[in-house]
Amino acid sequence: MKTRAITAFFFTIVMLGSIFLGAYTFTFFYLALSIVALLEFYKLVKIGGIRPHRNIAVFAASVMFLLTAAYHFFQFELKYLLLIVPLIFSVFILELYKKNKIPFANISYTFVGFIYVTIPFCFFFALGFLADFSNYSFHLPLAFLLLLWANDTGAYLFGVKFGKTRLFERHSPKKSWEGFFGGMFTSILVSYLIAMQFTEMSPLILGGNVFSDRLFWHFRRSGRVDA
Repeated sequence: MKTRAITAFFFTIVMLGSIFLGAYTFTFFYLALSIVALLEFYKLVKIGGIRPHRNIAVFAASVMFLLTAAYHFFQFELKYLLLIVPLIFSVFILELYKKNKIPFANISYTFVGFIYVTIPFCFFFALGFLADFSNYSFHLPLAFLLLLWANDTGAYLFGVKFGKTRLFERHSPKKSWEGFFGGMFTSILVSYLIAMQFTEMSPLILGGNVFSDRLFWHFRRSGRVDA
């Protein structure tokens, strides 16, 4: 537990540093992180006998992320995003050469990796350019991470102190409704503090992020490990 806490602490510093150090550091750090997360996802699904197309998926995911970044840096025409299409269809072609009893499951989970990991990372990257399409700002990515951490911290503290009613006992017996609403309250409170510092943001919009985080938590807990 101590080792995990120390690792999380230093990784948090690295994450924050990548946000503050400018657009290019932000780009390449989260590109690397998205690839690591995608590989971890495919590692988990292989436990159930699924064989996703990991190599082509990692290459396609990298191209998707880099095209998203290049679209903001260079403002090229949207037609160049169609370069992703041949990579996507190559997954179907490669499956023809594999001797596997569940080909559609392999293809499906390959695409689920894009939807669950790569596309959210692309959206997170785009937050840095939401205020000004061609100029990077760390405000929204920082606010997003702060809200996630506030939600998790609030849910834990309120759950430990007041938790009695189980939220989803089949997947996580220790989670409670009191912790759930505590996380929401903490996130909304932090969103108001962020909006006071970064006046271009709305606290109501920021506070709404807590719902997506809770949805992700349910999906994560339905797997085999705490991803």
